[in-house]
Amino acid sequence: MPSIEAVAASLKLLADPTRLAILALLRHRELCVCDIVEALDKTQPNVSQHLKKLRTGGLIREERRSPWMYYSLNVEDKPHVKHVIDQLPSQEDRILALRSQGCC
Repeated sequence: MPSIEAVAASLKLLADPTRLAILALLRHRELCVCDIVEALDKTQPNVSQHLKKLRTGGLIREERRSPWMYYSLNVEDKPHVKHVIDQLPSQEDRILALRSQGCC
């Protein structure tokens, strides 16, 4: 069982609309940073800062596949976070649009 401090830190990360949108996208599948930038219509530095916070907080994992970084959810051991992510609106339409463009 996580401590109150750990739960509070996780929930604090969820208090940002961009980070919630990233987690909602990653609920569908792993994505490279360029896909996330495209789906959110944000700048790469902005998205990278949010990804860094989520990674540091342990909510996502990253894997380098030259030259891109791929991101996926890491919430199996955080049921309080998984429950919130499961309640987010589907981002399937954005994911399908990415598949047709294939930026990576």
